[in-house]
Amino acid sequence: MRSLIILPVAAAVASCSTAPQERMTSPRSEAKLQQLLAGKVAGPAQDCLSRLRTSDMVRIDDDTLLFRDGSKRVYLNELEGSCSGLGNSGYALVTKSFGGNGGQMCRGDIARTVDLTSGIQAGSCAIGAFVPYTAPRS
Repeated sequence: MRSLIILPVAAAVASCSTAPQERMTSPRSEAKLQQLLAGKVAGPAQDCLSRLRTSDMVRIDDDTLLFRDGSKRVYLNELEGSCSGLGNSGYALVTKSFGGNGGQMCRGDIARTVDLTSGIQAGSCAIGAFVPYTAPRS
């Protein structure tokens, strides 16, 4: 009888697994991302990025941001969680920094998407790691 009770409990616990879900990207978003990364090589991920480098942000979709740093380098950021509405132009991304790193945007900072018309929050997520993509020197 014990094994009959343990089996359903084990199945219930296994169904609560925190394995990361594969992100679903639309063909349009994927094409936009590939166009912006074309000819660039990925470097090691960074936990923080200076806010001076975050002013030229490109929204790929609700899960992905790209920050341009001149014409030869971009930083790819895959958000932790989905920021609903981020892929739409009627929403703004509002971030909040923690730990005294006000001059930087860092992995784990909380981001919210806010409807620009109503001011209502539509979603929230956390900033992920920043992966630099740099064009090779010619």
